[in-house]
Amino acid sequence: MRVAIIPARGGSKRIPRKNIKDFYGKPMIAWTIEAAKKSAVFDRIVVSTDDVEIAEIAKAYGAEVPFLRPDEHSDDYATTTAVIAHAIEALGVSDDTCVCCLYATAPFIQATDIEESLSEFVSGQWDYCFTVTDFPAPIFRSFKTLDNGGVEMFFPEHFNTRSQDLPEAYHDAGQFYWGIAAAWSVGKPVFTEKAKAYLIPRWRVQDIDTPDDWNRAEAMAQVLLADNIKKD
Repeated sequence: MRVAIIPARGGSKRIPRKNIKDFYGKPMIAWTIEAAKKSAVFDRIVVSTDDVEIAEIAKAYGAEVPFLRPDEHSDDYATTTAVIAHAIEALGVSDDTCVCCLYATAPFIQATDIEESLSEFVSGQWDYCFTVTDFPAPIFRSFKTLDNGGVEMFFPEHFNTRSQDLPEAYHDAGQFYWGIAAAWSVGKPVFTEKAKAYLIPRWRVQDIDTPDDWNRAEAMAQVLLADNIKKD
């Protein structure tokens, strides 16, 4: 069995109501639900929310909302792992179920990425498989600013190291995470040797946490989502 769980609480602070705010002609969460449906790999697509309006919109786009998330899993300190573990318990799925957490504010998720990453996930004894992308600049030559206005390298030992000689570094792309239900339920960490990285290009990645992120995503959408809009 394969289950998609989309966390979408109602109390976002930096971008109020961002999970259902209009994005390129649809509520933001609709893009994630539709990508999950288009992938055709899920037996169930479930939205975990504490918000009645989000629940109604999610159902209108084809997702299930079989429960409302309790307060203890809906505040600013609720972790994604805890939210998914709660959903797994509420749904009563077995420990060996493939559970995919898809973020509601990831409009550039591709159905083909969901399909291909599932193949990679089940190809080995992985706890998780999640989307990653590379940094645009070498992190080993990064630095911070000081109180006096100066700068200080995080890795001064690499001041003279050529960029091409530095190891490639990656970061979480913030789109979706496959995991075995048992791993989610016991809170196993994601970033370990038991997790498979699924690489996607930088130009398809935009985490949306701030108004500036939203503006950038809107600009990207004019290219990345234009074909989908024309087909609708």
